[in-house]
Amino acid sequence: MAARLFVGNLPFTTTENDLQDHFAQAGPVVAVNIMQDRATGRSRGFAFVEMGSSDDAVKAITMFHQKDFQGRPLTVNEARPREERPSGGQAGGGFRDRR
Repeated sequence: MAARLFVGNLPFTTTENDLQDHFAQAGPVVAVNIMQDRATGRSRGFAFVEMGSSDDAVKAITMFHQKDFQGRPLTVNEARPREERPSGGQAGGGFRDRR
């Protein structure tokens, strides 16, 4: 069964291929997804890497957590399930004149 990892503290220049190659040292990589800012398209500095098995994921955490990658120490741990967020509503923050 595949296991999903959170990878943080990425340099903004890192590509998905860079991560694929790096994490392949720990085992088969199923998918890599670098999170990007919607407005700018620029990397947000973190990604999710899906490893082929739980054992490969544990190996990747052991190999890469707090280890240097492109000049920065990576944060690597098991990804938590996505939290449900309330849908709809207003974004808030704006002032509305009600005259």
